[in-house]
Amino acid sequence: MVEAEQDKHAGPEGETELKRVMGPGLLLLFIVGDVLGTGIYALTGKVAGEVGGIVWLPFLVAFVLAAVTACSYLELVTKYPRAAGAALYTHKAFGVHFLTFLVAFAVMSSGITSASTASRAFAENFGESIGFGTGAFGVTTVGLVFMAIIAAVNLRGVGESVKMNVVFTCIELSGLVIIILIGAWALTDGQGDFARAFDFSDVGEKGIFWPVIAATTLAFFAMVGFEDSVNMAEESKNPTRIFPKVLLGGLVLTGIIYLLVSITAIALVDADSLSEGATPLLKVVEVGAPWLPLSVFGIITMCAVANSALINMLMASRLLYGMAKENVLPAVLGKVLPNRRTPWIAILFTTALAAALITFVGAVPALGGTTALLLLAVFAVVNVAVLVLRSDTVEHEHFTAPFGLPYLGAASCAFFVGPWTGRDPVQYLIAGVLLGLGVALWGGTVAYMKSKGKTPGIDDAEHLAE
Repeated sequence: MVEAEQDKHAGPEGETELKRVMGPGLLLLFIVGDVLGTGIYALTGKVAGEVGGIVWLPFLVAFVLAAVTACSYLELVTKYPRAAGAALYTHKAFGVHFLTFLVAFAVMSSGITSASTASRAFAENFGESIGFGTGAFGVTTVGLVFMAIIAAVNLRGVGESVKMNVVFTCIELSGLVIIILIGAWALTDGQGDFARAFDFSDVGEKGIFWPVIAATTLAFFAMVGFEDSVNMAEESKNPTRIFPKVLLGGLVLTGIIYLLVSITAIALVDADSLSEGATPLLKVVEVGAPWLPLSVFGIITMCAVANSALINMLMASRLLYGMAKENVLPAVLGKVLPNRRTPWIAILFTTALAAALITFVGAVPALGGTTALLLLAVFAVVNVAVLVLRSDTVEHEHFTAPFGLPYLGAASCAFFVGPWTGRDPVQYLIAGVLLGLGVALWGGTVAYMKSKGKTPGIDDAEHLAE
């Protein structure tokens, strides 16, 4: 009877063409693997450069910000257990096709900037640990080769990509555990200065608020990824029941790991040294465990950032393919390889955009900050969508975000989008160019469709992620 009642409220599980294969364990692994990665490996030093010893505080603020918005996603994914995530929620709440398109394209663009960040981080860690290509030309070259390899894996098929994700997730998690264990060893052995982690004097004359806000705009990049999990709703078993526990559990787990890693890093390496260069955690290993070959940890780091790039390019190409199939982008982007059944034009297009960012933008903080900027804007829309859809009732039980959290999420995400946070203006330029390209493609598609007597637009946002 209990099982029957649970099934009754589990949501419309039968209404999907996708196979429900993900239980709580696999879903947790997907979320943890998506959140962990490039941000903590590449940007810890940059965060330390903003706030000094209290490098953990921006990560904590970013975690709270992510957790608040995650509650809004949970209400929506358990209410509408379908793929497409933010695009679906925007479409249901506002019914404006162009707004739905902008949200979908912003999510796609965030995947490309995130993958470009990972590519640069991979190249920089490759140069430091292997001792090759440490100059600007070398880093760019290695980054482009790396992105080409990601495209090849993506072209081969989603099965290979998912298998690599599982392996890389285990490797990247092991790298952060190594850092935490190094910190524990240093603490018991009397090494390092853990008092630095609680020294608020480094924030300077501005006070603590604005430096922490500026650092959070970087640290938030480390917390993104949880939103991708809602696209797996149609492939999860009983999503309305398992999502709240698994998503919040995964966020808490990654948040604890990030706090421990950042405290360890600042305890073993002072803020000035940590903020220099692009491989902060390699410096931590060098100081705390000099017996561990840097090449070993460098390989772990490269696997971690490779995982971020793989997941994001997979998401970006499929989302672009979905928009092409919905007739809001040129139909050519919806072409697939006959044998592999992969969207090869979309993969090549997203890879070309990533290559341009790697070549002409380059800086990891600029690319990572742009990812956070795009997603924060999307998160603000999603938090508002929750409030709009409160009047829309469904027959099954679902998670409900505590009353005030969507308001707090919408306000805080909108706040962190603004220039008053100290965000680098180049991030707005990159985001604007990417979205401008999307609007141009959309405009051309609309004109073409109308010339053929057809109606353009996202008729069913659920198809975007299929």
